[in-house]
Amino acid sequence: MLAAAGCHIMRVLVFMFREGKLNMKKIILFISVVLFFFTSIASAHGPVRQKVEEDITINAPAEKVWAIIKDFGDLTWLPAVKSTTVEGGNKKGAIRVLTLKDGGTITEELKKHDDAAMSYAYKITDMSTAKTITHAGVEEKVPVLPVDNYAASIDLTDNGGSTVVSWKAGYYRAYMNNNPPEEMNEEAANTAVTAILQAGLKNLKALAEK
Repeated sequence: MLAAAGCHIMRVLVFMFREGKLNMKKIILFISVVLFFFTSIASAHGPVRQKVEEDITINAPAEKVWAIIKDFGDLTWLPAVKSTTVEGGNKKGAIRVLTLKDGGTITEELKKHDDAAMSYAYKITDMSTAKTITHAGVEEKVPVLPVDNYAASIDLTDNGGSTVVSWKAGYYRAYMNNNPPEEMNEEAANTAVTAILQAGLKNLKALAEK
């Protein structure tokens, strides 16, 4: 929409210049104002759903890798997690609470678990607050993972002796209004999620290849 509006404005400027209604100095000034306007709109956009996918090849049979991660209540392979409690085992709707090494907590719900396909999906339902900041004159609680509406899945693919593990996550930034603080913008969300996924897969590889 913004691109189309910009093209229309440029066509009008060219027409007016050819008709002698605008000189080059006025055109340059007008273009500067328009660019500032569009830049301001772009920087103030609402949240856009983000996606991160991390894959790793592990030199171990898929059954061995799956045995490490298949239990929804067992996250000993994820470095950021200190301990986990679970209610419901591997059944849909099961709830696990992750206590992080920094003391924060994340609550997650199991949405799907397929033992035969070696995959499961889950979503975050609650998080503790990492810190409180003041933004635009309002106190904002920054969650331990700076995201909102987070859902993810882990899938294993058997490559005949080796295994490809794919971890996908979709989410919004933690701040759902315009003009987010740096602690709760897309960059903060993507950096945090990518770091967790990469660290988890790296450690999983090390454990499975022992």
